[in-house]
Amino acid sequence: MWQILKNRIKQGYRTCKYPKEEPVFPQRFRGRPVIKNTQGAQTVDQIQSAKDPTNALSSKDGLAVDMGRLLFNEDIKQALPPGAFDYLTDYRMAVSKREDLILSGKENELRLASALEQKMKKLFGRSLKLREVCAGSCNGCDSEIQALGNVVFDLSRFGIQFVASPRHADGLMITGPVTKNMEYALKKSYEAVPEPKIVIAVGACAISGGPFVNSPEVKNGVDGLIPVDLYIPGCPPHPFTILDGLLRLLGRLEGNLPDSRVKLNSKFLNK
Repeated sequence: MWQILKNRIKQGYRTCKYPKEEPVFPQRFRGRPVIKNTQGAQTVDQIQSAKDPTNALSSKDGLAVDMGRLLFNEDIKQALPPGAFDYLTDYRMAVSKREDLILSGKENELRLASALEQKMKKLFGRSLKLREVCAGSCNGCDSEIQALGNVVFDLSRFGIQFVASPRHADGLMITGPVTKNMEYALKKSYEAVPEPKIVIAVGACAISGGPFVNSPEVKNGVDGLIPVDLYIPGCPPHPFTILDGLLRLLGRLEGNLPDSRVKLNSKFLNK
């Protein structure tokens, strides 16, 4: 018993101080993408499929990236001219609308998720119960979601908890591209959640189908099946990205205005 107490004292306080203190990431962390140079936009159509298998990049009106399709792979940078594309160490990427996940080199700013309307924020702002639905994912996003419950992130301190039944939930948190075998189960889970309810799509698969996009065996994500209130991009997204999105949705972060935009910030630059 004495040894257990000594180890506990030695370990100290492990829970992060977010959101009071900003988390620090290593330089190799691949967070929010940024377009630094649009001169090579005409080469996008020539990118090998192995470099951009989900067609996250486009060049119709200048170089743009769809974070909902992006797999956050490193080799995608090698397919473009040097300096055209990079990742920041900015973990804040959750948005309220699908179109807000598309970034262009013209503005390089991101409209972060806005808070729920007043009535729903009053209901869920202090206590939010979620039912997680794995709709055919590789388990990567699910592992990051599970990490939110450990001592480092301690999701329950924000009044957010996961429950075993959709009938006891305020909303669904969905991962995976929604396979044919999970389509019916997902719809029934959504119907079982009492009104009013929210839906959160986590990861590239749940948003757009991810690497399985356009496969006849998947539905290319949650959109088109049930309405989505929060999109959290990543493959998989970091727990801080998920937590940031949840707190913005609940109006728990300062400066979380309906039209809040995050412009390119040099402190998040990898280089």
